[in-house]
Order: sequence, then structure tokens, then C-alpha cells
Amino acid sequence: MTTQKQTLGEFIIENQSSFRYSSGELSRLINSIRLAAKVVNHEVNKAGLVDILGTAGDTNIQGEDQQKLDVYANEKFIQTLTKRNIVCGIASEEEDSFITINSQDENNQNKYVVLIDPLDGSSNIDVNVSVGTIFSIYRRITPVGTPVQLEDFLQKGSEQVAAGYVVYGTSTMLVYTTGYGVNGFTLNPAIGSFYLSHPNMKFPEDGNIYSVNEGNYLDFPLGIKKYIKYCQEEAGERPYTSRYIGSLVSDFHRNMIKGGIYMYPKGSRNPNGKLRLLYECNPMAFIAEQANGKSSDGYTRTMDVEPTELHQRVSFVCGSKNMVEKVEEFMREFGE
Repeated sequence: MTTQKQTLGEFIIENQSSFRYSSGELSRLINSIRLAAKVVNHEVNKAGLVDILGTAGDTNIQGEDQQKLDVYANEKFIQTLTKRNIVCGIASEEEDSFITINSQDENNQNKYVVLIDPLDGSSNIDVNVSVGTIFSIYRRITPVGTPVQLEDFLQKGSEQVAAGYVVYGTSTMLVYTTGYGVNGFTLNPAIGSFYLSHPNMKFPEDGNIYSVNEGNYLDFPLGIKKYIKYCQEEAGERPYTSRYIGSLVSDFHRNMIKGGIYMYPKGSRNPNGKLRLLYECNPMAFIAEQANGKSSDGYTRTMDVEPTELHQRVSFVCGSKNMVEKVEEFMREFGE
């Protein structure tokens, strides 16, 4: 007889007391993200049957073509978080600026802001490749009861109180941390509940997978080129293999389970890097560090970078600790 696995709701309640701001708000917030993820998952899984594939005809603040599912996921997460009156502000990769919640309500005592990438890797949806959602949660720093300000969102990653992602793949998983380790929950689509399937997730200290878009090789810093050659030329002794999906959530998730490194360095075409610090890099860095991994830009810890704008881009190296440290070693020796 098998033991019934713990649901996400049960896990949140049981572990609420370990959260340093134990007020119940964060629990309700995670529950809201869970609900929105289920709605988006339903739409992702029927994407080939309804008119939700392809571009929406607009571009986002990054100048990227918005997919129809980008727009849909963005709307669903914002609606869910707004209607439940849990947060005081939201920033989305798909929006030009942050959104203030209940700014006219003087009794609004909500203390949290959420930064979200509603559908990471959405260009893959047309070809049935896994995509995901990434979220990051902070306590506001401006006075409670006043409208949120830009500074509430421009906090270093080290100030995050929670972060996570949802991967919509062969199974749908929600993985998150509140600073006490990383746990993964798999959706049972028959009954619509997430169950604890991957408790206390950890990166192996070493791995043999490197994930990078080698089509941009000529554009990479010399230190990154040297590291890639190291992986290739040492393959006889160290069986490194290249695996790159092009969806950050999927690449990160595989590497955390199997051991590996993800790299999206800056280059002449992306002089500051391509990934967004607030919506992608900081939450993934928080999860990585809580799972015994490491994250940096090749020199500096990701979560120590001081944000200066909502859609700031940075160079990103993240994964198994020894592999990231080897990249940093190459960057120190060979540089740009």
C-alpha cells in the first residue's frame, strides 16, 4: 500500500511557521500562484486545439514579439494576484512598468510585491517544447498603506523572500523556495492538485551537462569560449554533453536534477546580457543557492547585483557549484 503524498496546500500550512514573516500572507500568495499556474497549464496543454498558437501581433517592452500565450499567461497571473488582494504591486516582463494594486485604499496592508515572467520560452510552444513560469517575491520597502514605488521592485536578489517556477512539460511541476530549501510539486491533472514529488531538491556539486546556445559562440567572451572548449576537449576524461532547450525553466530544471550548468553570457549583440535580472536571473539564482548550486555573471554573485531598472539585462551563469566556479576561473584568466 502506497503512502498518500502531501499536497502543496498541506505543505504550505505545515511549513508556514518556519517562514520568517509568519503572517499567512505568503501562504495565500503561493496558493494564488498555484491557482494561476493550473489555469495557464490547462491552456498550454490544449494549445494545438484552439487558436492560441503564434504571435499576438504586438511586441513587449523588450522589443520581442509577443506570443498569444504570453499575453494570456500574463493576464491570468495578474488577474489572479490582483483579485485575491494579497499583493500591493506586480511587475511583469510583459509590461512596460509595474502595476500598483489598490493604490487608493488607505487600509491596504499588503506587504508583498511579485515580479513574474508569465511564460518563459513561449516561442517553443508552437513546436510542443516545455515552457514555464518564473516568479519572485519581495517585501515592500516603502511604507505599508501607500502606493508602491519603483524602489520596491529594484531590490537585490538577496532580499527575496520566495521564488519559484512552474514547468509545463510531460508533467507539470511547481518548484519553489522560501529560503528553507527547494521542494517540487507535481500536478495530478485528474484531480487538479499538486503533490510533493521532489522534496529537498539539490544540485549535484558536479555535472556533465553544459547548456548554452553555441550558435552564438563567436559572440561570447573569451573566458566562455575557453570553458566550452574545455568541456569539448576534455570529453574523453570528463564526459561532458551539450543540452540546450532554449527555455530557461526547462534547462535549469534538468540541470538541477541531473547536474549541469546553464550559461547565457553577454556578447557584442547583447552587451549587457539577454536574460532579465529581476524576472529570470534573481529567482533562479535564489533557487540554485537554496539547492546547493551557484549563480553569477562570471565574476559577481547574481543576487548581489544592484538593480537599476525594471527590465535590466545581465550575463548569467548558473548551476552545479563546481561547474560555475570553473567558469569563473576561466573568466578571471581570460576575461572578455
